[in-house]
Amino acid sequence: MAGPPPKPWPTGKAMQLEPLVRRVLAPNPSPYTYTGTQSYIVGLGDGCAVIDPGPDEKEHLLALDAAIGEEHVCAIMCTHTHRDHSPAAKTLAHRTGAPIVGCAPLVLDDSGPRADASFDRTYEPDRVMEDGEAMTGPGWTLRAIATPGHVSNHLCFALEESGAVFTGDHVMGWSTSVVVPPDGDMADYMSSLEKLYAREDDRIYYPAHGEAIEKPRQLVRGMIGHRRQRENQILRHLREGPLEAADFVPRMYKGLDERLHGAAKMSVTAHLIDLERRGLVIRSGSEWQTI
Repeated sequence: MAGPPPKPWPTGKAMQLEPLVRRVLAPNPSPYTYTGTQSYIVGLGDGCAVIDPGPDEKEHLLALDAAIGEEHVCAIMCTHTHRDHSPAAKTLAHRTGAPIVGCAPLVLDDSGPRADASFDRTYEPDRVMEDGEAMTGPGWTLRAIATPGHVSNHLCFALEESGAVFTGDHVMGWSTSVVVPPDGDMADYMSSLEKLYAREDDRIYYPAHGEAIEKPRQLVRGMIGHRRQRENQILRHLREGPLEAADFVPRMYKGLDERLHGAAKMSVTAHLIDLERRGLVIRSGSEWQTI
């Protein structure tokens, strides 16, 4: 997990990344969002799409308004419905008249403090995109790639004209994604990584948090290996005796920021549930052990 770059960060500024892509950083930095949520504007000026409009905060919406200018907004597209990604969609739709398209709505009742962002209860899409469906505008095509795992409704969007993929929280430039059960699923997450790895022509990833990823397949291969390594660590520790999920954190995440211990515990739990389904571990109460 990389630390954030030195300030000042380009919060609120429209950064041209390539001819079809601009990026606007939201003012919501945190241990879970890095320097903040990155909203993307795709288009050349005749009509654009806004991907992951971010938090419903006045400062960020004004920055998006300035970046869009007089351009027609064809669609507001959300990768998933955590509150750092989709709440601004409703306000932006009211301002522009653009439809909200992309991921399906998803709201879970929280049983307590979450180790990731809570779900956006205001999200109401006009169109839910299925795997392989496309949204088009003047000079651009964004095709949905279903990538459940971080959450069950997660989508990535592939920009067919340039080989870029907007990866939301599925693949990030600074950290692996947290997988929080019951909706987050480690087996789905791994399958989604394999799915992206099989896409040999993707040129660059633009994540919602962290820098652009210029060697995407290399990073995804490393992420798959990292998760397999974590799985092996869990099994190795369990061979020494039963453990609770929280017991793994100091053993496996040495030096981790204490504010992220909850997220680490949830990812360990997601691994344990996957291992249980595969018949490799069992649980008794809050303790886990190998079979």
